[in-house]
Amino acid sequence: MDIKGLDYNTQREKLVMPEYGREIQKMVDLAVGLPTKEERNRCAQTIILQMENKNPLLRNTPNYEQTLWDHLFLMSHKQLDIDWPYDVNDAEKILSKPQPMAHPVHNEQAQLRHYGQLLVQVFEKLKTMPEGAERDELVRRTANQMKRSLMAWGHGSVEDEKVADDLARYTDGKIQLDLQAFRFDRMDYAVMNESKKVKRKK
Repeated sequence: MDIKGLDYNTQREKLVMPEYGREIQKMVDLAVGLPTKEERNRCAQTIILQMENKNPLLRNTPNYEQTLWDHLFLMSHKQLDIDWPYDVNDAEKILSKPQPMAHPVHNEQAQLRHYGQLLVQVFEKLKTMPEGAERDELVRRTANQMKRSLMAWGHGSVEDEKVADDLARYTDGKIQLDLQAFRFDRMDYAVMNESKKVKRKK
């Protein structure tokens, strides 16, 4: 529907500082077009007062007056020729977006949160361990702990194939669990489920 004299914010020019509203932006645009610097200076002072009233929480921040003049400079698209009471050369930093924060762990490790950081370290150790009784014992303990962790995060029993697949995957194929010969420790699913319920109540 196109009604003469009726428009929507989506059809208007995007505001540089939306928190001040479109009316103050119109005042800024008017100030830019005034013929003398004296008039522009007076108009700028009036606009600053209106901006302060529009955004009173800004008063609680340090150097809030500098911030107001920075905002005015940006709202004028850097076209307002006045005697600036503050240095506004760094005003554009306000509009700059912060750099994305790096995730504290590798993306693949984020997928291992159900196993925990300790098992992640064990996976790394198993990659370099030579074959022998010591590695076999560590594999046995690791596989059983993996199954317990999966049970704690899941719902009831866990397929042994899942443990074997994960162990091979996170050790870069160095550890291949032979499910025909390997025997997991006996685990009481009912006791573990009851323990989970108690933790939730707490």
